[in-house]
Amino acid sequence: MKHIARKRFGQHFLTDRLIIEGIVEAIAPLPGQPMVEIGPGLAAMTRPLVERLGHLTVIELDRDLARQLRSHPQLTVIESDVLRVDFMQLAEQVQSACTLRGAAPQTPRPCKLRVVGNLPYNISTPILFHLLDAVEVIEDQHFMLQKEVIDRMVASPSTSDYGRLSVMLQWRYAMENVLYVPPQSFDPPPRVDSAIVRMVPHADPARLDVKLLSELVRVAFSQRRKLLRHTLGQWLEQHAFSGEFDVKRRAEEVPVAEYLALAQQVQAGTAQPEKIELL
Repeated sequence: MKHIARKRFGQHFLTDRLIIEGIVEAIAPLPGQPMVEIGPGLAAMTRPLVERLGHLTVIELDRDLARQLRSHPQLTVIESDVLRVDFMQLAEQVQSACTLRGAAPQTPRPCKLRVVGNLPYNISTPILFHLLDAVEVIEDQHFMLQKEVIDRMVASPSTSDYGRLSVMLQWRYAMENVLYVPPQSFDPPPRVDSAIVRMVPHADPARLDVKLLSELVRVAFSQRRKLLRHTLGQWLEQHAFSGEFDVKRRAEEVPVAEYLALAQQVQAGTAQPEKIELL
């Protein structure tokens, strides 16, 4: 019986064979690599991935789809909301299973997970932030997302797309938009354009408090049209920050590196002789 896409799960099933082949080529899976697919759905990408890998772990919330997936002997199926999955713990389980099967010698850094998936557009940002908690055990990520979201993820400073999502993700990942996916590639077609993003964790990211950075960036972008002295400047004063930072700019004009450096200074409580000028 044909599976009917469920709106509450944000289901749009990929059906375009050429697009599927392009995605798999971009992912470039190797035999034995520990990989996790989020939202396999009707297994359009699952089948070609598992053919190359030999085994694949999938996370599927829809119980009917999960039941169908369990019939495949090369799949480990986790029936769950991805936001409830502990990826640190999952990495240990997948890696152990991978070791027992014997990872191929050419597998790069087999101790880390590769994560792929067609993410539900209605909760894509929460999923991206959820995975930030496990970035240290992740080799790379390839996700199908709304193109508008990817534009924001990879945006450069001084552009309209640059914002909180850009800063928070560029802190931990090198990212690129690797493939455009039109609406007609899905059943049912979404009302938006889609794309594939590649996310590779930085080898040596700035060490800082993620909650502090998140709050700092949220405050900075809370009123995009105003100069930072009206938002972030006041926040810095409340945190007794006495270092140097130019608040005579708008939030979108500040590069990621400056936000990271500022968060580190606030976190460390470093003080410089000069006070911030809020005029």
